[in-house]
Amino acid sequence: MTERYELQCRECRTSVGNRPSSVCEECFSPLEVTYDYDDIRTCLTREAIAQRAPGIWRYRELLPVADEYEATLPIGFTPLVPAPQLARHFRSRRLFLKNDCFCFPTLSFKDRVVAMAMAQARRFGFEVVGCASTGNLANAVAAQAARAGLRACVLIPADLESAKVINTQVYGARLVRVAGNYDQVNRLCSQIADAYHWGFVNVNLRAYYAEGSKTVGYEIAEQLGWRLPDNVVVPMAGGSLITKIKKAFDELVKLGLVEPKPVKIFGAQATGCSPISTAVKGGQTDIAPQKPSTVARSLAIGNPADGHYAIKAITGSGGWAEDVSDKEVVDAMQLLAATEGVFAETAGGVTVGVARKLFAQGRISPEETTVLCITGNGLKTVEALQGRLELPEPIPAKLAAFQEHIADEAEAVAV
Repeated sequence: MTERYELQCRECRTSVGNRPSSVCEECFSPLEVTYDYDDIRTCLTREAIAQRAPGIWRYRELLPVADEYEATLPIGFTPLVPAPQLARHFRSRRLFLKNDCFCFPTLSFKDRVVAMAMAQARRFGFEVVGCASTGNLANAVAAQAARAGLRACVLIPADLESAKVINTQVYGARLVRVAGNYDQVNRLCSQIADAYHWGFVNVNLRAYYAEGSKTVGYEIAEQLGWRLPDNVVVPMAGGSLITKIKKAFDELVKLGLVEPKPVKIFGAQATGCSPISTAVKGGQTDIAPQKPSTVARSLAIGNPADGHYAIKAITGSGGWAEDVSDKEVVDAMQLLAATEGVFAETAGGVTVGVARKLFAQGRISPEETTVLCITGNGLKTVEALQGRLELPEPIPAKLAAFQEHIADEAEAVAV
């Protein structure tokens, strides 16, 4: 195999080649994928990328896949769309949505990361893949395992939204509901990964899987005309996505694909599970774990694996972290839908709600280019809106009844 990547310790920088492992045996710090950028610089150009099909694979030299790897799913390259109506609410002049509500095949950014994990699962000879999940990852693992002809075993907290549970079961995956929160489920998965020869995408394949998140950053830059934004607002659960978007921007600068410029990184969490934003606002560098209690279940990770690195990405960029209450989450979901026609899941409500706070606090300038990361589809979390939208009484199928029903509106139009 022709490979331009290998695993390296994030702290002691020990290189360990490629293997299903996420922890350095020398210092017990997390591993990450590093690349031969000098080699990549000779073959990856804007022109070369433009000639490739839309999707994450157009950046394949910067992903942990061998040159010979043949991808079969057109994942990614989701829309980056202007948000003028929402911008008026925030008094912003250049506001964009990076909208992974449309990511193929399961309507969240997790499809990107699972694609990386599946490539490595094949390479390492795993016949069973699994994960601990708050919902979206379970969907993506189940779907892509079915596509790859692999068996899947997915473990989830027992209180997940019904749509996410069904969207995992429909692909034929073995679903294990655990009486506990995500952190407890994740600990169990770590034990299972040690006991069975299975590829757990966010345990022994985590270093590879996390690299898929970089494609969000690559696409933002390319879709802005190979320019970096001034600000990006990112929802945080385990903290991986925000660190990988920063890594993507840094790599594009290193390779000369974009001009260097400061990008402020802003993290968004729900108040009911906000260990990273609490640390940032308190000036701390370490995470104090929390017990999750929030409607934004996809972000409900009380002890985030990449929390320390997320803090570094945020504070090192001059950004900030904020959190919003459950009411603010749902209000922001409705605001986004009513202004831009985008129905995002609760994590999207977190992003939009936090962005509203950041603009109000003056942390983001109205003149700057700001991108909000919308990471999943609202059809997965419709329970969050129960009791918030009143269902009108039915009317008889007669014109007179309709006219009476909208009498006030009809009079206003007539005037």
